[in-house]
Amino acid sequence: MSPNSVAVVDYGMGNLRSVAQAVMHAAQDTGVEVKITSNPQDVRNATRVVLPGQGAMPDCMRELRDSGLMEAVLDAAAKKPLFGVCVGMQMLLDHSEEGNTPGLGLIQGNVIKFSLSGQTQADGSRFKVPQMGWNQVNFMKHEGAAHPVWGEIPNGSYFYFVHSFYAKPHNMADVAGETDYGGGFASAIARDNLFATQFHPEKSANQGLALYRNFLHWQP
Repeated sequence: MSPNSVAVVDYGMGNLRSVAQAVMHAAQDTGVEVKITSNPQDVRNATRVVLPGQGAMPDCMRELRDSGLMEAVLDAAAKKPLFGVCVGMQMLLDHSEEGNTPGLGLIQGNVIKFSLSGQTQADGSRFKVPQMGWNQVNFMKHEGAAHPVWGEIPNGSYFYFVHSFYAKPHNMADVAGETDYGGGFASAIARDNLFATQFHPEKSANQGLALYRNFLHWQP
């Protein structure tokens, strides 16, 4: 792989085609090589990694293990920029209520289900679970600054969500973005070389592409 390359991890669970197309689009004219791969060595050779995830957390964790890619992803997470998407974000935490599933334990915290029965939105309609559609993300500032992967994206921008479970990190310093859906929740988390979003950048039009582009140039 080229000196600047990104591996999109294919372990059989994830909106791979649309994630990969968005990352390729973001990488145009940058010299960054994008490779969709199920080969652990490609993940080890890449300079950065995208970990997508879609569906149920127990399935995602099982497939990541069974694919033989888990060790390569953990190695990558120890030292190179890694972007987790949707369930790929949830997998970074310690544990998910969905199927009582252990995660990768890279960021301390749990994944819990929305509990919104009986709550109504401002227009009087009931909150639906899963949350589906566009919602605002407010960038959290730590030491006076938002996370560098947000770059020039305006605070409060809208991104596209589809999820019934959400991340609850133990440490507020690991929350990079927050969204309100019957209460605030962590819609982006980050620590050291890890950055992850509950929303789908690849379904979030220009702001989503900008986020992938920022990630490709991020030097944590």
